Amino acid sequence: MSAIEHLPGIDNGLLRFLTCGSVDDGKSTLIGRLLYDTKTILADTLHAIARTSERRGLEAVDLSLLTDGLSAEREQGITIDVAYRYFTTGRRKYIIADAPGHEQYTRNMVTAASTANLAIILIDARKGLLTQTRRHSYLAHLVGIPHIVVAINKMDLVDYDQTTFDRIRGEYREFAATLGIGDVSFIPLSALNGDMLVDRGERLAWYSGPTLLDILENAPTAHSERDERFRFPVQYVCRPQKSGDPKLHDYRGFMGRVESGEIAVGDEVLVLPSEQRSRIKAIEIHGSSLPRAIAEQSVTLLLEDEVDVSRGDMIVRAQELTLVTRRIEAMLCWLGDTPLDPQRKYLIRQTTRETKAIIEAIDYRLDINTLQQLPAERLGMNDIARATFKLAQPLCVDAYRENRSTGAFIVIDESSNNTVGAGMIL
Repeated sequence: MSAIEHLPGIDNGLLRFLTCGSVDDGKSTLIGRLLYDTKTILADTLHAIARTSERRGLEAVDLSLLTDGLSAEREQGITIDVAYRYFTTGRRKYIIADAPGHEQYTRNMVTAASTANLAIILIDARKGLLTQTRRHSYLAHLVGIPHIVVAINKMDLVDYDQTTFDRIRGEYREFAATLGIGDVSFIPLSALNGDMLVDRGERLAWYSGPTLLDILENAPTAHSERDERFRFPVQYVCRPQKSGDPKLHDYRGFMGRVESGEIAVGDEVLVLPSEQRSRIKAIEIHGSSLPRAIAEQSVTLLLEDEVDVSRGDMIVRAQELTLVTRRIEAMLCWLGDTPLDPQRKYLIRQTTRETKAIIEAIDYRLDINTLQQLPAERLGMNDIARATFKLAQPLCVDAYRENRSTGAFIVIDESSNNTVGAGMIL
């Protein structure tokens, strides 16, 4: 079955998606309209935003209030923090992240995009491509979102003109080609009036493609598009100490989450970084046995041999090795209020493993608006740079473009224990 086919009554799984774009492109209104038209808004919520809209002197209900939840956002009329919403259509469950548009909230957008499998980038049909549109497109590509939907919004304000849509689509395609973005879909819509969101409406007859909801309903989920290598970071070693059951006397289970791939009983595995070999003896979940474990399942693995395994170790298939290294090169987004100091030591946490690290080099800082590579000695909040870290202990890593779980890490300030950076391994 192709990626865009869908069978009625079939659950297409959970889809995490992100909305982003320039300020006032209508991101919050789009989400509000989507929730409203799919009838997933509770009556009391709808009444509350109706009263707020009335107090503001608006003639119609302001659906953007469904996501602009912070009082500061409502006062300024912009989205500052990331607003998450959950809904279901019966065919699929969704988690929506509404990312802020301003450059000073780049870190918020990176956080929201890190788990998304699809991004909706809104463009105001009156304004076309703007600096923030390009910036958010780059960030979506940087964090590995595989599917981009360019929603050319506010078509009602350009009289639903097809020429305007075609011009913006052509400009965006040229820009996307320079970044290497391949999978891009385009759709004209009016979030305010609901055209091409859930229902087609009557004013975009020249557009024959799917509605936005059709695209979302049929988008591939994470881990479904290609074969992935099995990665199991060990989170906890379970050894019952006081059980009276003799069967549990030698029990030793390795608990964690399957970050990618799958594993079956009898498969040969390798424990990293020690490189000890064994086979899967059993797979357990909530006290029940499974023949196989798949991505995003939290399970307990039992091995046939007595091998030394600790928290932070990685269990992989014997033929699907990963890189074990004390040096990583990465694209780094600095999240902290305090600038990065190359003279300081930091903690790096990658999957369930943690190690001290120092900055070996900052290769360049990226001007997020022009995409120019600039020299840099330090990084401030929201800066993005290519950097090299030297590690006190080895990490088991993949390139981020191959595995978004084992290719990502966070940087922690030892003194405050705050997360101050997020990295994507090259």
